[in-house]
Amino acid sequence: MFRSGRALLLVLVTAMWMAVQAAGAQVSRVPWRWHRPLVVGYFLGSGVRNPQPFTAESLVKSGAAAKLDQLNYSEGSVAGGRCSLADPASELRLVFRAAQSVNGRADDPRAPLRGTFHQFELLKRRYPKMKILVSLEGRAEDFALGAQPRNRRAFVASCVDTFLRGRFAPGVTEPGIFDGIDVDWESPGAHDAGNYLALLAEFRRQMDAVRPGLRLAVAVGDSPLAMPGTNFASVARIVDQVGVMNYDYAGPWNAHTGFVAPLFSSAQRPHDHESIEQSIAAYRQLGVPLKKMLMGVPFYGYSWTRVEEANHGLFQEGDSVREDAPYHKIRTLSEPFQAFRDPRSKAPWRFDGDTFWTYDDPVSVRYKVSYAARQRLAGIMIWELSGDTHDGELFHAAYQALRHPLNKRAFSEALLARAGAIEEPDSEDR
Repeated sequence: MFRSGRALLLVLVTAMWMAVQAAGAQVSRVPWRWHRPLVVGYFLGSGVRNPQPFTAESLVKSGAAAKLDQLNYSEGSVAGGRCSLADPASELRLVFRAAQSVNGRADDPRAPLRGTFHQFELLKRRYPKMKILVSLEGRAEDFALGAQPRNRRAFVASCVDTFLRGRFAPGVTEPGIFDGIDVDWESPGAHDAGNYLALLAEFRRQMDAVRPGLRLAVAVGDSPLAMPGTNFASVARIVDQVGVMNYDYAGPWNAHTGFVAPLFSSAQRPHDHESIEQSIAAYRQLGVPLKKMLMGVPFYGYSWTRVEEANHGLFQEGDSVREDAPYHKIRTLSEPFQAFRDPRSKAPWRFDGDTFWTYDDPVSVRYKVSYAARQRLAGIMIWELSGDTHDGELFHAAYQALRHPLNKRAFSEALLARAGAIEEPDSEDR
C-alpha cells in the first residue's frame, strides 16, 4: 500500500511538472498574453451636435462599447482656475429619443439628469467593466493658474467635486459616472514643471480620499521636448496612465507633406522625421515604464493641395489645409486618387496629382497596434472615436491587433531595414 501510494504520488507530481512546463513554454511563445493591454477611446462631447450625431448608442451599434476598456470624455472645462462642465445643455439636459438611447427608451424630460451624462450612466450599467474618465482641457494659461500653490487645492477640489462626486449642477448630483480624471495640459513650460508635478500629486491625494481605484491619467505630446523640465519618472509614479499623443507628426503647420502618425521614420527621410517608435523610446529613457504608456492612434487625417507630383506627392511642398478630416470621409476618396503605402511603417497616403492625404487605415492600425502589444505597452488611446466608420472598421482592427498581434519578426525586419542591413519588407507579405 505504501509503495503504491508513492507511485501514485510520483505520477501526480510528474503530471503537475509537465503542466507547469507546458504553461511556461506557452508563456515564452506569447508573453504579451499575460499583460492585457487596454483599449482607451476619446469621446468628443460636441459629437452629439454633428449632422449625424455621434452618441453613446453609436458605440453600442458599432460593437465598440462591448470592447472598450476605458472611455475618455472630452471635455471637462478648465478656466479661471476652476473645473466646470463644458456644455451643460447637451451633458445634462438634452432629451435623447429612443433610437439614440443606450437602453432603447426615450429620456424622461422631467428627469433631473438627462443628456450625455445619463447615456454614460446607461452605458456603464450595460457594460459594467467599462471605466469612464473625464478629460480636462483648456488653455495652457488656465491650467498654469490652477496649478499655482495658492490655487492648487481649490482647483483640484472643483474638478473632484464636479466630476467624481457628481455635483454637476444645483439639484443634479450623480456620483459614480466618472471613474477618474485625464489631465490634458498642453503643455506646461519649463517654469511650470514643478507646479505640474505638484498638481498631479494633489489630484492623486484628493482622488484617493474619494474612493480607492480612481484612475489618474495624463496626456503628453509626441515628444518630451514639448514639456521641458518635466520630471517624467516622478509623473509616472503618481499617475496610472501616460497617454502619448502619437499623432500630428506632420500637419497643417508644415509646408511639405508627410505622415500624420508613422510608426517608424521613413527610409527617404530617416533623420529629420520623428516617429512613434522614437517617441516611446524617448519617454522610456526618461523613466516612464512601458506598462503605464498608452500609444495614441488617430482616427483622422490631414491634406495639402497644389502638391508636386514627384514621389507621388510624399515629402513635397504644398498648401496645407487647416482642417482635419475623419477617417470615414477619407476612405471614400475615389478616382483620380490613388493609394500608396510606406513599406517601413505601413503608413498609407492618397494622391490625385494635386491633393495629398495622410491618415491611418486598418493595415497601418494593425501594424502599429501590434507593435504596442509586442512592446508590452499599457495599451492604446484613440483620438477620437467618431472619426471611425459606422461599423467601427479602425476600432475593430485595433482591438484584434492587441489580442492577436503580428509576429515580432515583422518589426525586427523594419528596424534592421532602417539600419540598412536588409531590404525593406514588402507590405503584402504581412
